[in-house]
Amino acid sequence: MQETPEGVAEGRPRAAVVRDALGVGVAVGLSGFAFGVTAAGAGISTLQACVLSLLVFTGASQFALVGALAAGGNPFTAAAGAFFLGTRNAFYGLRLSQLLKLPRPVRPLAAHWVIDETTAVALAQPDRKSARLGFTVTGFTLYALWNLTTLLGALGAEAIGDTRAWGLDAAGPAVFLALLAPMLKTSTERAVAALALVLGLGFLPVLPAGVPVLIAALAAPVVLWMKGRRP
Repeated sequence: MQETPEGVAEGRPRAAVVRDALGVGVAVGLSGFAFGVTAAGAGISTLQACVLSLLVFTGASQFALVGALAAGGNPFTAAAGAFFLGTRNAFYGLRLSQLLKLPRPVRPLAAHWVIDETTAVALAQPDRKSARLGFTVTGFTLYALWNLTTLLGALGAEAIGDTRAWGLDAAGPAVFLALLAPMLKTSTERAVAALALVLGLGFLPVLPAGVPVLIAALAAPVVLWMKGRRP
């Protein structure tokens, strides 16, 4: 690997970065179908579902919001759960701002693309140039496909009628779990996921829809606290 004049190793070939970024963008972007179907099943109009994907653009929060609404939850509680799930993107942004060092005029636009997938691709690169390319290609591909498939999923769900009769109301949670499972690589991450599952399911029968999601979010600090107490 060659050295740049600043003594920093040159990054990966552009083709390799673009290939990996496109792979992530396409794979995750297609799951917008599931969100569109889930939103339609929750009684959300096609226009509302598309606006959510355009303006919110973070799958976990979107699925949490429509899931809580579908269960009859209070809209404010559902929005609160979605908001707290989305706060992790702010921490991603702190790291990416140091790594990418984008020009000031484009930062507000780039901030909209700060999600799990773009962060993972950017952080996997060996230098700033490759990180910027990976972030941009992943963000553009994922944003375009996510919004297109949200529209198609919502229109398709409206065309077939009752999504529950087809079992499509389970599509959103199934896709969300499929995306989450490969990310649980350490024992701490698996412990957080397991505790969140127990808390969420345990409080589901006794608390209003949307609130169990907030309770489940306590799993992370609890596990980290218990880990810190170990000798």
